[in-house]
Amino acid sequence: MLFWILSALLTVVAAVLLLSPLLRASARATRYDEGEAAVYRDQLRELERDKAGGLISPEEADYARAEIGRRLLAVAGRASSENDGDDAALAASETAGKQPRRRSGYRLSQAFILLCLPAIGLAGYLEIGSPGTPDAPLAARMENPGDDVNLLIAKVERHLADSPDDGNGWNVLAPVYFRVGRLDDAELAYRNAIRILGADPERLNGLGETLVTRNDGIVTDDAAEAFEAARKMQPNNPRADYYLALALEQGGRRAEALKAFQEIAAASPANAPWMELINRHIATNSAGVPLANAPAPAAPANPAAPGNPTAGDIAAAQNMSEGDRSQMIRGMVESLDQKLKDDPNNFEGWMRLVRSYAMLKDKARAEAALKDGLKAFPADGAEGQQLVAMARELGLDVEEVKP
Repeated sequence: MLFWILSALLTVVAAVLLLSPLLRASARATRYDEGEAAVYRDQLRELERDKAGGLISPEEADYARAEIGRRLLAVAGRASSENDGDDAALAASETAGKQPRRRSGYRLSQAFILLCLPAIGLAGYLEIGSPGTPDAPLAARMENPGDDVNLLIAKVERHLADSPDDGNGWNVLAPVYFRVGRLDDAELAYRNAIRILGADPERLNGLGETLVTRNDGIVTDDAAEAFEAARKMQPNNPRADYYLALALEQGGRRAEALKAFQEIAAASPANAPWMELINRHIATNSAGVPLANAPAPAAPANPAAPGNPTAGDIAAAQNMSEGDRSQMIRGMVESLDQKLKDDPNNFEGWMRLVRSYAMLKDKARAEAALKDGLKAFPADGAEGQQLVAMARELGLDVEEVKP
């Protein structure tokens, strides 16, 4: 019953708000008409004074009186038998037709607002609403929250208010807070879970990612500390490795960031879901680091694969001049190109070759290498997709070189 009373009150309020412009317009029109009628009445009195004073002739006074009377009738909407004539009668008949039409329009608008809109709203509610559903108190809904995330959160929060040292409760609530965007609460929940249950890689990663998201994607010192601790506890931790490499990139340490992203790529499966993102960062940081100074991966996935530089090559390059080093690198790239033609079954070699030619500003050779690499690793496979993604980041014409 209370629902219907509230609905009726809201309907009345809405009708008043919608009707107020019409009522104000009608009131303004009435005030204007009254003022105009008062002006015409003053003119009639002044006309009589002029006639009595002999300023105008009786014939002129009659003509003026008829004109003023006609205008007064048009405003007032009523006939005046004393001052009318043929013209006044005609004006009165015209006014009688116009004035009711305007008032009729107002009445139709008001009737629509008062009757039709509530009827439409009621019909819509009866069709798609649930007027027969009984009210459920909060306690009952908390017992059976179903898929309502807000009720699930409220239920855990109520439990934690009574048992604040329940680490499992904080551990469950923290990632939920993160997913719904309550980042301050997520940080507090992660810290409470770590304090009570102790640190583990998942909680540390969650805390670090929350801090990064709170700071618009910037890896802060607190976040980096959390990821460092997670990586110490779990060395093979791509999530922590990625954010720590991102911190190097954001700090302007492009060469170190490139090396870190290359190490992630080398340690990851070829079809890992994060490889496209890693290859994008590799391409970005390669563009900011001269090829001669770009570090090679510290631990390639396949050191024996043809084309990988030996430890002696790397050591020798450190003692060369800039020109000699560039010449050595170009020779190594051309050597890798020849080895891949003899043995094309080397995915890492094709990735390195395409990237190297692109960094040497030799776009034609880079696209030729990409085309040859896609023959060995077709674009519909996981390796081919990585080649294509990297080539796009390097600005190569991928569509033209696909076999």
